[in-house]
Amino acid sequence: MVVCGDDALAHRIAAELRDVYRERVTLVMPSAREPHRPRIPPSLRGLGRASALLGRVTAAVARTSLLPADAPGADGGVPPEETVRILESAEADDATLIEAGVPGAEALALVYDDDETNIHAALRARRLNPRLRLVIRLYNRKLGQHVEALLDQAATVATDADPADAEWIDASTTVLSDADTVAPALAATAVAGTSKVIEADGLLLRAVERGPDAPGRGTQLCTLALLSPSADDPDDGHRPDHPAGRHRGASRGDDDGPVMLPGEGAVAVAREAGGSRVVLETVAYGGRQVRPRALRGRGAPLGSLFSARLRWSIAGIVGAVLALAVASTLTTGEPPLHAVYLSLLDLFAINDPAVDEPLARKVLQLLSGLTGLMLLPVLIAAVLEALGTFRSAATLRRPPRGLSGHVVLLGLGKVGTRVLARLHELGIPVVCVEADPEARGIPLARRLRVPVVLGDVTDEGVLEAAKIERARTLLALTSVDSTNLEAALYARSLTPRLRVTLRLFDDRFATAVYRTLRAAHPRALTRSRSVTFLAAPAFAGALMGRQIIGAIPVERRVLLVARVEARGHPELSGRTVAEVLRPGRLRVLAVDTSAPDDSGPDTAAAAEPDGTEREPARLVHELGDTYVLRPQDRVLLAATREGLGDLLGRRPAASGIRQD
Repeated sequence: MVVCGDDALAHRIAAELRDVYRERVTLVMPSAREPHRPRIPPSLRGLGRASALLGRVTAAVARTSLLPADAPGADGGVPPEETVRILESAEADDATLIEAGVPGAEALALVYDDDETNIHAALRARRLNPRLRLVIRLYNRKLGQHVEALLDQAATVATDADPADAEWIDASTTVLSDADTVAPALAATAVAGTSKVIEADGLLLRAVERGPDAPGRGTQLCTLALLSPSADDPDDGHRPDHPAGRHRGASRGDDDGPVMLPGEGAVAVAREAGGSRVVLETVAYGGRQVRPRALRGRGAPLGSLFSARLRWSIAGIVGAVLALAVASTLTTGEPPLHAVYLSLLDLFAINDPAVDEPLARKVLQLLSGLTGLMLLPVLIAAVLEALGTFRSAATLRRPPRGLSGHVVLLGLGKVGTRVLARLHELGIPVVCVEADPEARGIPLARRLRVPVVLGDVTDEGVLEAAKIERARTLLALTSVDSTNLEAALYARSLTPRLRVTLRLFDDRFATAVYRTLRAAHPRALTRSRSVTFLAAPAFAGALMGRQIIGAIPVERRVLLVARVEARGHPELSGRTVAEVLRPGRLRVLAVDTSAPDDSGPDTAAAAEPDGTEREPARLVHELGDTYVLRPQDRVLLAATREGLGDLLGRRPAASGIRQD
């Protein structure tokens, strides 16, 4: 794998590939000594001494950040080949890409902070290696779609030139942005309290270690692995869902490691023996959930135009007209329809006076005129209420009374907008706080009818207006670190046990804030995450393949979670769920059955926030082992690398990828 970048995201991706996926990585960056020096805005360029000092401290800390503590070269020397190879180059030109090994690489990530730089490097890389899998970081989403199609077309042309390799080549191009990759992790933090959650087809899944009799918090789907005896050492202290969990069992020599994707018989034996296991659980929001509504772009529904009191008034007038028509029919002998017609003429005072008519007709005309007088204020009220309803639809909603158990979302920029859309899809009540009335996410909040408090979160009374004292979670996602930290500290002073998640841009600052808040509030859940920390797993997973959406480290091995369409895979299409199961290699977790029978490969894309929402995928225990997979079904799988490689029909990579 080759990773090219100029900030902390490149380092995070390289570490993720090395630690989780056990890949050999070449990292290309402008300077190994200052890998992610922050950009200095023009207004702060006068602070030269402070900037230089920050750069030196950053370089000193990050110089060995990609090396294990006990690895050769951790003292500042050259890193060993089996970890991360660092190549310094100011530009990803042809010579640099060739030196980095792009012509023979399996995948390349281009994560420079400039879109044009990434596009130029992608075009060069596709020319050097048409079979290369590309992952590109772009902020312009529309441009990214066109670039992705262009590079995929170039790869298709090269693949057609060599039909013998067309079956196993995965020369896909994936374009990602920071906001798109960070939003799911932040939404998962609001739901489950941790970003280590795999999101797929409306499901939130989490792998946790459980003892033989330990109860789970959610629905247990299956057992992913049986841990080795050395992993049960109580002095070890690591968990499989913790980053250090991947190093467990590194010193053992008396066992064969964990049993991956065991069968039911092996799980039963392990339970009787009292062994620990890694299980996959569903994650659900602990607070009050609301049913998500589809976004409406054509005004308000008829039921919300008029109040109940006005609707009763209109119903009373209609009843009076019908009563007058019935009385006219009984007293004058007029046909019913003609009697209704005459009553309406009298109601609107456009009928001739009943001078020469019988007494009963005169009385009915007077009563109709009186009813018409009562109709006038009702019509005016209806017009005013309708105008008020449309005006309210164009304004922001205030937090309702009695709201509790909700999520307070600070900041409606690019990341905040994505998080808001995801929380709405999950049915989680949200109150937004935004200082800029023209922010990117304000139109989305207005269409979703999500309550918004306009004001600076650092001002007094703003968080109180968002009902922070009754909230369950605070997501501080503004673009200013100090604002996020100040809001978190003030919210904790109001609600000490509030679950807090902060978005911070600097990794070391995020770590320091997390440790301090955790020490000050040990009973409250605190998460302090940088953008690069949350975005790196998505980029690393895309480098492994378009189908892979996550990885689960288990001791020194890894399980891949992939989403594959059954069409084109004889091992899936037309087979039951039980027939697909291969212990130790492959297991079905869930199936998305929402696609129609005539769907094609391009209909699998998830619905956008302004479109029709997809139904969540159905879990295996809901479908049953006898469910037959249709070609259009999208299957969520847990597999070892060898099992997934067999399913996708890929050849083993020449770069030394280990097969579990």
